[in-house]
Amino acid sequence: MRLISFLIGAMFAVLSSTAACAEYLPKAELVADNVYAIVGPLGQRNAENDGLNANFGFVVTPAGVILIDSGASRAGAEKLEKAIRAVTDKPVRWVVNTGSQDHRWLGNDYFAGRGAETIALDRTAATQAKYAAQHMEGLERFLGERLRGTKPLPATRKLNGDMATLELGGETLELRYSDAHFPGDAMIFLPKHGIVFGGDLVYVDRLLAILPWSSVRKGQRAFKALAALKPARIVPGHGRVCDLAQAQRESGDYYDFLADVIGAAAKEMEAMDEVIKRHADHAAFRHLENYDSLHRANMNRAFTEFEAE
Repeated sequence: MRLISFLIGAMFAVLSSTAACAEYLPKAELVADNVYAIVGPLGQRNAENDGLNANFGFVVTPAGVILIDSGASRAGAEKLEKAIRAVTDKPVRWVVNTGSQDHRWLGNDYFAGRGAETIALDRTAATQAKYAAQHMEGLERFLGERLRGTKPLPATRKLNGDMATLELGGETLELRYSDAHFPGDAMIFLPKHGIVFGGDLVYVDRLLAILPWSSVRKGQRAFKALAALKPARIVPGHGRVCDLAQAQRESGDYYDFLADVIGAAAKEMEAMDEVIKRHADHAAFRHLENYDSLHRANMNRAFTEFEAE
């Protein structure tokens, strides 16, 4: 467990930080009728952003608000609530988690205490429980006193299967496992609006992070499933709200590169060092933030995954 916590902290540390010293105050942006995104900073978790270095969203319904992901701390959850309050005075009735990383669910307890139901696919909730202590230990280093009052609460309503449909407040949400960036990850499709909340499957503006427990193969498969939905807009896990074409260029094509180029080389038993050296400078992705710190490590992990098959 301590090894996992160390790896989480080490991975966070290598990501470049663009956060300013000023306190980060999230703001909602309209994506479609009654559907909003909250786009977080691209840099590191820190006390100024209360761990909200990711994207979140919400849907305003006649019966109340559906919040997609709840932040990494109680303080972060309070900030998300203030951003919602700038749009509507309706209460948050439901919190739907797309994943098990800290910023996807550690605000659950705050919203549950205010009457919201917390919901996730069953494997997502199970992974939340499994990694709760490690996430709290890792966040302590980044948030310090700002973590005070945060209590891990895995989603209490657990949906069975690899896909589930929710009807909440007159809105339909389709949850689908991606299970790629972090175990138990999911994406959410709003068919009425043609919008996908990609969770940590999709990154734009910054490079995907392939963690020690990520799966490139699952990421490639899940992105193809997302693309088959033909969404009009995508709220990625990190980066600006985008269309499918941008998500394909900056995430889908990168999954394909890691699987079809690096993975294929591993299957052919080429030397890892030579493969990584050959592809160390990839112009198609060089413009993305964190490219310099992550690209080589991503190739290394992709090679190792496919080599082991």
